[in-house]
Amino acid sequence: MEEPAEPRPLRHSRLVNASPVYYGWVILAVGASGVVLSSPGQTYAFSPFLDHFIRDLGLSRSLVSTLYTMATLAASFVLPFIGRRFDRHGARLLITLISLLLGLACIYMSLVRTAVMLGIGFFLMRQLGQGSLTLVSKNVVNLWWVRKRGRMMGLMGVIGALFGGLFPYFINALIAQYGWRWTYVILGVVVIGVMVPVGWIFTRNHPEEHGLHPDGEAPGDGGGAQRTGKPLEINWTLAQVLRCRAFWVTISGMSVLAMLNTGLYFHIFSVFQDSGLSSTVAAFVFVPIAATGAGMQLGAGLLVGRIHPRVLLSVALLLNTVILVAATRLTSIPAAYAFGVGWGIQSGIEGLVMGVIFANYFGRRHLGTIAGFASTIQVAASALGPMPIGIARDLLGSYQTVLTGSAIVPLLLAVACLFFGKPPASPPQPEPMEQIHAENG
Repeated sequence: MEEPAEPRPLRHSRLVNASPVYYGWVILAVGASGVVLSSPGQTYAFSPFLDHFIRDLGLSRSLVSTLYTMATLAASFVLPFIGRRFDRHGARLLITLISLLLGLACIYMSLVRTAVMLGIGFFLMRQLGQGSLTLVSKNVVNLWWVRKRGRMMGLMGVIGALFGGLFPYFINALIAQYGWRWTYVILGVVVIGVMVPVGWIFTRNHPEEHGLHPDGEAPGDGGGAQRTGKPLEINWTLAQVLRCRAFWVTISGMSVLAMLNTGLYFHIFSVFQDSGLSSTVAAFVFVPIAATGAGMQLGAGLLVGRIHPRVLLSVALLLNTVILVAATRLTSIPAAYAFGVGWGIQSGIEGLVMGVIFANYFGRRHLGTIAGFASTIQVAASALGPMPIGIARDLLGSYQTVLTGSAIVPLLLAVACLFFGKPPASPPQPEPMEQIHAENG
């Protein structure tokens, strides 16, 4: 049963009132900025630093991979707390505070001298960047858009993929010019100097707080709800979501993508070097990944209202199977760039689906709590990617066995998502005893 709507108290904002366009467009720009500037905490931005950690700190690849896994796993357990704070305090405070802390964490990374310090740095960067800032930046856009959510998340994905995907290339250039420690200082200054003021000045939490409606609909318009006779959205609680089979099938597919892509991104420079390709080629491959991923996010955003998200997720899983098999069979620079295009297609579809699927399935009212719980599972899964791949490389002398063997998992989940990934039209009803407890508070 859908919960009764709770009207939100109105807040006055001169910025919102003075906006010549629906303020959701401004929120879209804020969310896209947050996704881009979460990049220092994303795996693809750690890749150019990896060999420097190993060489300058005197650590093995296996140890660095293990530290990364443990730190990411620990970071994942903070995300339910962040999701609940998002529902309670809103995006404005969280985006500003998380951005400040992420910038300071980047500066901390420039001071790392030991394995313990590196592990702490990994935890801070993964929790604040890959976890928290990404979570709140995507969810604030979901709050302001419902019917047009797919298109808006597609547009945000274009910006995030183009600029975020170019980070490894620019980081590689900065390291060559200034060294890896000063590169981290530069990243920290950029995050604090850009995202902190953007988050505080321009972010607003809900359209209803300012007398607006999602998608910029007029109050009496009703949009698609009136035209189709269906409610604009049905809001699930986390307890209802946890009893939904489609949620577990979907989160399994998303988690496998997070795990295997994180592992491959983390070691991609070494994978290319094993194939006889230079680190410059590896860095430049992120350009077709970014460009193709941006185009696919936009295209998938236009399709998400016509094609069920579970179908797009299944396609992303099938493409991931191909990417893993192809990664160790790169014999030339053109093959490497073709690999980048394919990976960009897969990443673009994956990014769009992950951005909209829970808001589309389960509504906005408890989105922070639901997405925070789901993000814990995804980030924990991503933690499991780098370590086994790094250990397999040290033990077997190549990546071929571990990557090819891993490709079976997304193939199986692609089938599962296609046939079992559609949620019911309404939330499951509580059992009688649960209903009694709910009525008694």
